[in-house]
Amino acid sequence: MKRFQDTDSSRHEILFLPPMPSQQVDITSCGLCFPAGGFIRMPFAGNEATMKKRQAPGKTSAAAAQSRLTDMSVDATSPTPLYHQIFEQLRNAVLAGDFADQGYLPSEQEISQRFGVSRITAKRSLDEMATAGLAVREQGRGTRVNSAPGRTMVRGGISSLVQSLHANARHSVKLIDFGYVHPSAEIADILGIDRKAEVQRAIRVWNGPNGPFSHLTTFVPAEIGRRWTKSDLQSKPLISLLESGGVRVGRAQEQITATLADRDTSERLLVKRGEPLLMIVRTVFDLEGTAVEHIIALYPPSRYQYLVSLE
Repeated sequence: MKRFQDTDSSRHEILFLPPMPSQQVDITSCGLCFPAGGFIRMPFAGNEATMKKRQAPGKTSAAAAQSRLTDMSVDATSPTPLYHQIFEQLRNAVLAGDFADQGYLPSEQEISQRFGVSRITAKRSLDEMATAGLAVREQGRGTRVNSAPGRTMVRGGISSLVQSLHANARHSVKLIDFGYVHPSAEIADILGIDRKAEVQRAIRVWNGPNGPFSHLTTFVPAEIGRRWTKSDLQSKPLISLLESGGVRVGRAQEQITATLADRDTSERLLVKRGEPLLMIVRTVFDLEGTAVEHIIALYPPSRYQYLVSLE
């Protein structure tokens, strides 16, 4: 059993229990999103009427978003930072269903004007919403609400996740595919780039003592991906390449769900076609909030565990 101590939190450890590769993340240092039926389920704190409001999908118009700010205010004499006061009110409004799921929150400019704060303060309040898992920051489009029922949001830092990803270096990796391509509309939106731009796409399979345990498809903006070579991807975890390329990871947004093995993944992971696989979809951002990596990771549960320490 191997342990890592996290110096950025009061207590954290990542346990690797051989022979099955595993990833343990302390929620004090990593943000996760667990769909219903996943690993953790927590009760919804609200009444039935509020739940029904949250279940109703739709889009929040610019006028409606602006009207939600009418009853909000900040207290400049309070010891609570202004950005956090704004964040708390936006969070409560989202949880109460005042903003439709997949609709958009007020813009940085609207928040700045309404509360009489700087754009930096407004930006930080919206960044807090994204870190809390209640919204998604979309470059050039706005901040989209992400409050659908059937999910449990767990907020924290990122240091433990980074440490656990570095631990992959002790395993061997096989590069299946590598190249620079034009992204799909979905990948372009996630990375905040133009569809005419290029991304580095790589498919790799990591192997442990009991066989292949992860199938990773990664997308990285070309200007970042060209900082390393194809051969680098045949020996190092992507997190190491990002850091050696000068990227300072600030946060990540992750969703854990499941899928079935198709023809290609079943052959690469040595499982039967149609066998259930753990699927983790993660987007990594730098300190400026720019997306630097999007990954789709598939794991056979017989060879891999994702462990979460709740303290």
